[in-house]
Amino acid sequence: MGSLDCLLMGFKICLQLENILFCFIGVCLGNLVGVLPGIGPLTTISLLLPMTFHFSPVTAVIMLAGIYYGAQYGGTITSVLVNIPGEPSSIVTCLDGYQMALKGRAGAALGIAAFGSFIAGTVSIFGLMFLVLPLSSVALSFQAPEYTALILMGFSLLIYIASGSKLKAVISIFIGIILSCGGIDPLSGRTRFDYGLMVLKDGVNMVPLAIGLFGVSEILENLEKSKSYTVIKANLRSLLPSLKDWAASKWAILRGTLIGFLFGIIPGGGSIVSSFLSYTVEKKFSKYPERFGTGVIEGVAGPESANNSACSGSFIPLFALGIPPNVVMALVMGALIIHGIIPGPLTIKEHPEIFWGTVASMYIGNVMLLILNIPLIAIWVRILRVPYRILFPLILLFCLIGTYSINNQTDDLIVMTVFGVVGYLGRKLEFEMAPLILAFVLGPIFEQSLRQSLVISDGSFSIFMTRPISAGLIFISIFLLFVNLSKRFIRSRRTKLEKD
Repeated sequence: MGSLDCLLMGFKICLQLENILFCFIGVCLGNLVGVLPGIGPLTTISLLLPMTFHFSPVTAVIMLAGIYYGAQYGGTITSVLVNIPGEPSSIVTCLDGYQMALKGRAGAALGIAAFGSFIAGTVSIFGLMFLVLPLSSVALSFQAPEYTALILMGFSLLIYIASGSKLKAVISIFIGIILSCGGIDPLSGRTRFDYGLMVLKDGVNMVPLAIGLFGVSEILENLEKSKSYTVIKANLRSLLPSLKDWAASKWAILRGTLIGFLFGIIPGGGSIVSSFLSYTVEKKFSKYPERFGTGVIEGVAGPESANNSACSGSFIPLFALGIPPNVVMALVMGALIIHGIIPGPLTIKEHPEIFWGTVASMYIGNVMLLILNIPLIAIWVRILRVPYRILFPLILLFCLIGTYSINNQTDDLIVMTVFGVVGYLGRKLEFEMAPLILAFVLGPIFEQSLRQSLVISDGSFSIFMTRPISAGLIFISIFLLFVNLSKRFIRSRRTKLEKD
């Protein structure tokens, strides 16, 4: 069956009443949580993960994907009108988007962001369709040593791009791996790391862990802040960009699409890295780089295209290799595993309805967002004025219901509460939670592939260096760690010389 026939099959699946309804719910929720600063798709997907257990796998992934790329659209609105990024990937949009709003051009900024996001999302879906199948074929030649080396490279990339302390990123990864080892040993069948507690007999459940780390900790942190937003009263009637705006933005949109797609594929990359890189590239290519930050439309078009393109690109390693490139994809992978589907090279062959249904839903979801995004701006702006003290009890209620509904056990609520406090303390101590949850999801795959490799080689680690692909991936990991250590050494030397 060719790609076109498969895509038509995907549209047939996606256009079923249940799937089209949850695609609509997903993109609307994504748009809303993108608007509300401090919530975002990560927290939302964590909260809604238990609900997806009652859906079919394809319906669950369609809704979660809609939340993910829908949030990228919504994050633009607060960046432009309030100068507060609803999403981390929209931080860079504040630089020129808000300045455009101050000049009375909020409509043009929001319009080019919506159209740029739609173009980038559509183009990147084509890339997803045509790249994931060849990559899956290559991945079939991967064995345990290659998977071990690939996950090691992913961990190295997480450390490399960590925004804070590299040591704290390493600690987060180790904690995530240790947490993933609890419960039943997959090879010996023995129980480990349960410490005599019934709640840990089957290991730590992903849902209360994710809801605690991202949902409860977010509530605790936001309660410390008195949130009040000043929304610009801008003229939003002229939302269609002018021909001059299109001429200035066309190459920014194309470059942003390419950058976002490529960095969405790379483990640890994603929409945040791609949006910042796109802004930097546009500044380099511009004839007037000194005007960036004063309200140039390229500074909105490029990053907004990049972060939407990255969303589609991030599905490629998930479906082709079974490796989530970012924490949102880790949660999507967790949802599939709970449904008994292990993402990997054979997923598209064994479950074509999930992959092609999701791809088709992205086409439809992007059209929905383009139609809905602009008319709903006025409603989203009103929601921004709702005090957080009213919102947080509702969010906490969702956390409790979602966690309890998994197994109907109060033990899960205890786990959620504990990790909520852990997540809150981690934020206060500037630990990143994303590496922890990614390591937790990848931990079982890493452990199993590592142990299988050592069984094959009679305990010799040389197996990783005698196979070309695994050796190449390990050299990349070592290189990234060397670069990190070099930067730290140079920085400490410079600080010492300045003191002397």
